[in-house]
Amino acid sequence: MPIWIFRISTLVAFPFLTYNFIDKEWMSLLAGLLCGALVVAGEVLFKRLRLIKIMIACSGFLLGYMLFVLFDYGMNNFANGDVMAFWNQHQRSFEIGLLVFGVLASLFKSRDLEGLSYKGHHLKVADVTALMDGRIVDLCEINFLSGVIVLPVFVLDALNKMVSSKDPLERAKGRRGLDVASRLQELSEISVRITSKTPKADTLEERVVKLAKSLDAEVVTLDFNVNKIAALYNVIALNVADLATALKPVVLPGESMSLFIMKDGKEKEQGIGYLDDGTMVVVEDGRKHIGKRTEVAVYSILQTSSGRMIFAKVK
Repeated sequence: MPIWIFRISTLVAFPFLTYNFIDKEWMSLLAGLLCGALVVAGEVLFKRLRLIKIMIACSGFLLGYMLFVLFDYGMNNFANGDVMAFWNQHQRSFEIGLLVFGVLASLFKSRDLEGLSYKGHHLKVADVTALMDGRIVDLCEINFLSGVIVLPVFVLDALNKMVSSKDPLERAKGRRGLDVASRLQELSEISVRITSKTPKADTLEERVVKLAKSLDAEVVTLDFNVNKIAALYNVIALNVADLATALKPVVLPGESMSLFIMKDGKEKEQGIGYLDDGTMVVVEDGRKHIGKRTEVAVYSILQTSSGRMIFAKVK
């Protein structure tokens, strides 16, 4: 049964009970309606709050009370007469203020506290290159990446420095990285946590890997150097570029395909076309077919450090 039926029933039942069993006045109806609204608001609030948030707020409440006890002990044992009189007069106000301060301070810092409250491979630490690339958002939207994305504050600071750079390309990369971080936080498919924990390291890449090591997490990156450093620290690195390479369609020598030849090649009579994944295909005798889609036969595949190159002939 829909939850809104119970909420409406609560808003109707409380005024009915107060009017019939307490006082048949309009003030009773108003008081009952207010009580019902408070119950519904409490139900909605606790439904949206996660248990960890409530626990953090309780810890803040306890911290505020401990601060009050410390102040009270100091005033009772070390304060002079005038200060003691002032303390006795405003003691209750100080107690309430410290309790509220403890709760609010803990809630404001709850993201950092949550980010360090658990560990495991369900945590994925995103580095600068993963945010600048942006494909991490697509992977999260299709639920290919699950768990919790951890955004370190020092990574966001590095992107902010790029935004203030004089180099236009550097500024564009920084803006894109911050935009991707913002989009990640808006996704409903995955949780995002920001942590201010900053391990000591000489480079940003090593700092990211050390953070993942301390959290027993994985690293999401496009940087080959991060892969190497992660291997040294026995940390799993999820390289988006490696994933894209692994998902490229397999083409074997002797296979035929339909290819749109876009431009001429370096050698005489060569034509150049591209597969859907961006792999370049060099077509012999393809120059006269530029601007057309034609059938070609693969006869050789060259694997280089920058990717694959396919050589074919017009059928």
